[in-house]
Amino acid sequence: MINRTALLAGALTLACGCAQAATTATPEFVGTDAPFASNAIYFVLTDRFVNGDPSNDHRDQGGVHRTFDIPVPGAPPGESANIGYLGGDFKGILDNAGYIRGMGFGAVWITPIVDNPDEAFTGGDPVTWGSKFTDRGKTGYHGYWGVNFYKLDEHLPSKGLDFRQFTAAMHQAGLKVVQDIVANHGSPAFSMPVRQPQFGQIFDKDGKLVADQQNLPPYRLDPVRNPLHRFYHAYDDLVQLSNNDDQNPAVLDYFVGAYEQWADQGADAFRIDTISHMSTAFWKQFAARIRAKHPGFFMFGEAFDYSPDNIGQYTWPSSGSISVLDFPLRGRLAEVFEHPGSDYAQLLDRLYLTNGPYQNPYELVTFYDNHDMARLAASDAGFIDVNNFLFTARGIPAIYYGSETGFERGRAEHQGNRNYYGQQRIDAASNSPIYRQLKRIAQLRENTPALQRGLMLPLRFAGNQAAFYRVYQQGDVHQIALVLLNKGDVAAQFDIGDYLQAGRWTPALGGSAIDVPAGGHLRASVAAHDVQVWLLDAAATRPDLVAELTRLMQERGHPER
Repeated sequence: MINRTALLAGALTLACGCAQAATTATPEFVGTDAPFASNAIYFVLTDRFVNGDPSNDHRDQGGVHRTFDIPVPGAPPGESANIGYLGGDFKGILDNAGYIRGMGFGAVWITPIVDNPDEAFTGGDPVTWGSKFTDRGKTGYHGYWGVNFYKLDEHLPSKGLDFRQFTAAMHQAGLKVVQDIVANHGSPAFSMPVRQPQFGQIFDKDGKLVADQQNLPPYRLDPVRNPLHRFYHAYDDLVQLSNNDDQNPAVLDYFVGAYEQWADQGADAFRIDTISHMSTAFWKQFAARIRAKHPGFFMFGEAFDYSPDNIGQYTWPSSGSISVLDFPLRGRLAEVFEHPGSDYAQLLDRLYLTNGPYQNPYELVTFYDNHDMARLAASDAGFIDVNNFLFTARGIPAIYYGSETGFERGRAEHQGNRNYYGQQRIDAASNSPIYRQLKRIAQLRENTPALQRGLMLPLRFAGNQAAFYRVYQQGDVHQIALVLLNKGDVAAQFDIGDYLQAGRWTPALGGSAIDVPAGGHLRASVAAHDVQVWLLDAAATRPDLVAELTRLMQERGHPER
């Protein structure tokens, strides 16, 4: 059990003062006010989801450096990966909006939509099975090699379905659109044996060339004499990608203009690629200018770093109040849920519920795998357990396409991580126990304010068991959720008395309500690899519970921010 006796005496004094004030106003207990936090996110690598419109495949594009269907060499028998386009598009996502929405997701994160080169890259190191940071022979199918950030890539739209029409249709289907954006780099820019068109170049909204690395290594750039070099730092960063100069005001103006355009066309939030490769000063200005036109616009960045001290700074107001993907928690999720017999206690110190490194830990985007790392190498039970935790604990859960069925589990980028999913797998998803249990817990979060936005009060994180409260108290909505998790192979017995408020507790996933008297206990048996969520739709009044929630509210963010 987590002992807070030392803290309770002082907190109770505060609670008594609050109790007197409560005669006129109920205190607010809220993890986050951000509207976007209500939405669980389904992450789609657009080209690899579903080919809804073969007419936009451009299968003959690239000539001798073709761009469509390029298998990775060296694959073991029966396995494959691909570095060419495979046809996924807006229509493929829209055709399956009901599938995504039906699972309980409220938002879809799509990979970058901007124009990418029309050939496969000839520089860098050759891609082979299992290789990393290799790009020779690869295309921009993933969208991260932008050459014109104002122009829609030709592989994505269909007749009557440009980006504005796509977002409108997704909204009609009940789904928000998270647009993946890149500002720190464009396309591969040097090391080509013979210079290729578009690579290392950036064009403006009128198609005018504004930057060109001219196939030169960064140390040979001459920004003083060559205006086309001024967009770039004269040093390299990631493999052979161009390295945009975040100190150049023209770079800021370019990307603010480009991404304002897409926000105007219906993007609801941004996921910022490689946020840590540009200064916090750049992002503060970027965020302020986007939000000047779109108040409250939600953004979260990718700082591929497992150190909370390193990534927390991006969430502070001094850096633009941009949330981040929760890599520190992700590392522990893999440790716990890939390995049966692991201890739930390993997760506790990565929640940072009080005085942590983040402006607000409840706005972090939580996840366990994505396109840049090996997919979770877990059993079906491991996937079920991690989803049960992800959709009940603090944060905004994001699930990578295919993880709902354990697709290509354990596989890295050039081993199948980004393989084509396809309509056939979607149609068969209901046969997967992972899918069925994900749908169950995701739909519960969708309908439970406390799980979306409530404060998190841990009770027990030990062995195969975890128990915690989520409490949301704002306006007319008062809800206390008690979450009981069991990742073991046999049923687990829970006996909860700490902070347990009297009242009628209702099991959200089925069963009979329990009337708990003052000072009573809630006893429950949770099946193997299962979850129970008990709900009390009432304001928190038990003094020690109010005291702890008051402390959590006061200490929710970074102590100096």
